[in-house]
Amino acid sequence: MPKVFTSKTQKIGEIGENIAEKFLVKHNFIILERNYTKKWGEIDIIAKKENKLYFIEVKSVSRETKEMDIKNQINNKKEDGEYRPEDNMHPWKLKRLSRTIQTYLLSKKEYDNTEWQVDLLVVYLDLKNRNARVRVVKDIIL
Repeated sequence: MPKVFTSKTQKIGEIGENIAEKFLVKHNFIILERNYTKKWGEIDIIAKKENKLYFIEVKSVSRETKEMDIKNQINNKKEDGEYRPEDNMHPWKLKRLSRTIQTYLLSKKEYDNTEWQVDLLVVYLDLKNRNARVRVVKDIIL
């Protein structure tokens, strides 16, 4: 059953994940799974390239998102480069991600000896002009 996105923030996230998937395919990744979910966490995208697994967290940022403006004001940060979506990768988020990755690897015996890494894809959305920019933060340490 596909994941249902209902709030504006979730819809922005879905758009970002779709763009991230297209970006990865364009760069010769094979998408294995989207939104791999367990009760203790979720992995946005699981991909493979050159016999290496990639567990990818996607963070989407849109200028139109009011919640982002509020968050920037609360954090006293500007949208012109000081705000970094990867700052939302809190220790508890990383711990949940690590546990979910372990669960995935234990369930897929074919990847027992496969090298893997965690990447973050930040998708900057300009919905008004229908543009997007992707920035990759490689090899996040859990």
